[in-house]
Amino acid sequence: MSENHNHYDVLIIGAGPIGMACAIEAKKANLSYIIIEKGALVNSLFNYPVFMTFFSTSQRLEIGGVPFVTINPKPNRNEAVEYYRRVAGKFDLHINLFETVNQVTKNGDSFAVNTSKTDYTAKNVIVATGFYDVPLLMNVKGEELPKVTHYYKDPHLYAFQNVLVVGANNSGVDAALETYRKGANVTMVVRSAELGKNVKYWVRPDIENRIKEGEITAYFDSEVLEIKPNEVIVKTPAGVKTIPNDFVIAMTGYQPDFNMLRKFGIDLPDSLCPAYNDETMETNVKGLYLAGVVCGGMDTHKLFIENSRIHAEMIVKNILG
Repeated sequence: MSENHNHYDVLIIGAGPIGMACAIEAKKANLSYIIIEKGALVNSLFNYPVFMTFFSTSQRLEIGGVPFVTINPKPNRNEAVEYYRRVAGKFDLHINLFETVNQVTKNGDSFAVNTSKTDYTAKNVIVATGFYDVPLLMNVKGEELPKVTHYYKDPHLYAFQNVLVVGANNSGVDAALETYRKGANVTMVVRSAELGKNVKYWVRPDIENRIKEGEITAYFDSEVLEIKPNEVIVKTPAGVKTIPNDFVIAMTGYQPDFNMLRKFGIDLPDSLCPAYNDETMETNVKGLYLAGVVCGGMDTHKLFIENSRIHAEMIVKNILG
């Protein structure tokens, strides 16, 4: 590190698993580094549903060679949050939490980075921000009402309430089942003709049987037209229906912060898949890298923790190159 204590070889945006993996590789290579995170440690995982179970086994979620030990076949959200906290402690990672990066500007052979708290300079910048921060909106009247959420966490809030869940992929199915089991009157609205093809295999029979038995009402080939304070207007194949409603859980998906990437100078073609070299992870801006699921653009099912951990090694290898 230079005499300027705010100058680093590598500045990493995002303290998720992949951002942490990048920091571990930088530390192994004796590069000075800092992680800047706008929220809590592994902020996206922290905001996952409290009782969520991962698709992946614990081994495939490991970073830094630290074993992820669990007695369950697949770990849950609480175990993952604790695991990554322990990893951060083990490697004594330098992380500034609750600090937002406002701008990254190329300045000769280095970058000027402005945040909500201070300014930094760095030889290299890694963007590892994931895709969980920007929900895909339904763009319907009433979506801004306080009873509407795009982030589902704990089913207890919805006990004995009329709940409408939009979407039938894993997040929507989990929300429907968990709130139903807390006594909610649950209705699902699904754009397609069936449940999502990637619904977890151990969950699919449960939701199918709840719908078959009439315990959860599901409208397929349907869409929300309007959300009102005490009801929701839904277009179904049988016509427009007005459904009593207290809460709407809109599990419509998420996308990377494309405006942020453009602001940093990263090219985004019509496909919205950011421009980068898939061998080095370097973008069209020399010294500016992408890591993790942010690389996939709108195809948010393309990259996961387990198949993007390698990005950290690829980036640091190229920096050292």
